[in-house]
Amino acid sequence: MTSAVPVLLSSSSVFPEPTAAAFELAAALGYDGIEVMVWTDAVSQDAGALRGLATHYGVPVLAVHAPCLLVTQRVWSSDPWERLRRSAVLAETLGAPTVVVHPPFSWQRDYARTFADGLRTLRDAHPQVRFAVENMFPVRMAGREFVPYQPGWDPTEVGYDAYTLDLSHCAASRADALALAVAMGDRLEHVHLGDGSGLGRDEHLVPGRGNQPCGELLSSLAGNGFRGAVAVEVATRGARSRTVREADLRESLAFARRHLAAIDGGSPGRSATADQPAG
Repeated sequence: MTSAVPVLLSSSSVFPEPTAAAFELAAALGYDGIEVMVWTDAVSQDAGALRGLATHYGVPVLAVHAPCLLVTQRVWSSDPWERLRRSAVLAETLGAPTVVVHPPFSWQRDYARTFADGLRTLRDAHPQVRFAVENMFPVRMAGREFVPYQPGWDPTEVGYDAYTLDLSHCAASRADALALAVAMGDRLEHVHLGDGSGLGRDEHLVPGRGNQPCGELLSSLAGNGFRGAVAVEVATRGARSRTVREADLRESLAFARRHLAAIDGGSPGRSATADQPAG
């Protein structure tokens, strides 16, 4: 049985393993779907390859993360609008309802100036896709803090049709995740589930290992009629082995399912064993 709120595995959570490994692990652990992080891995950019993986493993792609990172500024095109357009086409082709997008970098002046209007134009061209703008965070270097996004790291200060709430980014910005969710209101489309310690950096810890209100946030989603998706986005690149990585992803899924029970009515989701805490 599929849960009312699907729990996805972000392909970034298996890095440095490739995109294909995310499908393998999602199927083995009982995730409801995949969020594809479009990056330099050619498979992440290829609708045919992704469709083949989704069919082979029985795990659908339910979100696409546009190539907005510093390391992906040349993926598909140097033009950020072309990258968003191709992300929308990829999502449409795969039947994914959500494209996750970051606010413009501060040096992308023309892109930033037309960002809100451009998103509306893309929405009109791709009506089946929601462009969910993600909250980010300031960067702290050499004792100084600066915001590398325009006009800022908090998308609710501008106002968009849809949002992604990232809990690890809340920790890095020292923002109140519950208050930010309230500000996003019924335009909260997508949640990136990862924890943080509040030390001012982006950590993407397994939920429950930091100080963010991850469980409370998930449980609160029932109160505002949330019907988007929750994507586990945790950093496992430091895992000593595939076994350790798998245990972290199993623990993250169990955490999400347990706290989403208020919405799901206690449904175990795709896997009857996935709700058991990792050993």
